[in-house]
Amino acid sequence: MRFTLSTAAFAAAVIAVTTSAAITYAHSAAWSSNTTPAFDALNDGRSLAALGSERECERYSGVPARWRDDPKAGMVHLHGGTFVLGGAHGYPDERPAGDGKTRVAGFWIDQHDVTVAQFAAFVKATGYVTESERLGGGAVFHIPSAEELNKRELAWWTWVDGASWRHPKGPGSTVEGQGNLPVTLVTQQDALAYAHWLGRDLPTEAEWEYAGKAGHDGEELDTAPRDAHGKPSANYWQGVFPVLNTAEDGHAGLAPVGCYAANDFRLYDMIGNAWQWTKDVYTGAHQPHANGDPAVVAPASLRRDTKIVIKGGSFLCSRDFCVRYRASSREQQEANLGTSHIGFRTVVRDPA
Repeated sequence: MRFTLSTAAFAAAVIAVTTSAAITYAHSAAWSSNTTPAFDALNDGRSLAALGSERECERYSGVPARWRDDPKAGMVHLHGGTFVLGGAHGYPDERPAGDGKTRVAGFWIDQHDVTVAQFAAFVKATGYVTESERLGGGAVFHIPSAEELNKRELAWWTWVDGASWRHPKGPGSTVEGQGNLPVTLVTQQDALAYAHWLGRDLPTEAEWEYAGKAGHDGEELDTAPRDAHGKPSANYWQGVFPVLNTAEDGHAGLAPVGCYAANDFRLYDMIGNAWQWTKDVYTGAHQPHANGDPAVVAPASLRRDTKIVIKGGSFLCSRDFCVRYRASSREQQEANLGTSHIGFRTVVRDPA
């Protein structure tokens, strides 16, 4: 998809518009209206992150209670079940195959994206060096000028030498004091390395979508997420992409994890904020990158790798350009490319 914007239109658009808090979960009548059997009794008595508001996400250290002591710390358990994989109202590659009914077995899944603080602990313990660090840079989003938009396509993506999870906007930028942000500029290999360190894995596309839909199957899954008062209930783009983000949702860029209410499986940020890696290779009808393939700005020396399914959308998804702030949405991403809008979460599958 080509995006063009004249200088006049650009101007018009601009003028026009560390301690871990935790709660202990227990089944009760208060929760009965927004839980489903998939969120099962294995969650009883477990400490879950006390997130879901700006106040709570800002004070959160980014490290779940008892992390590293409890192998399932920061995770919830979902009982296996059958659901419809895909959606009838989105892009062609999201259409269900046949009746779409897909069975997943039980698994544990992180309540929120892996944070900078968690990834930093992994790096400190193992000495791991990410692919972006080894390559010397990554793809970074910025709001382009009218001149940039008229000069080249996908002008909002730039290859930034020195960009990495430690320096997400390049040299001079830092994540110091921002341990509660989702870690980004990580590739699928980096995500798998972290997951395996904890004895975990990345979710399959089906597992991720089962968790993301949280027991729902109505048309509301394919609309822009807003709460009962009409306020955006996830971090996605409001305004004119890519030149004006009105930040109606409270964040113009990446937000700390858990600033918005959890879904009915007690999972935060399944929609928006940062895309999330899965372990599945992208197959099916190849819908073009509607938000602009960041691989176009990568150096020629970067080998074009396998396309992997990413899920959930990001802070860059907008009504007028990406429209992938939905549980059934999917996108393809080169496995070895670190970008500023992709993170991940991990799973532990039940024994067969």
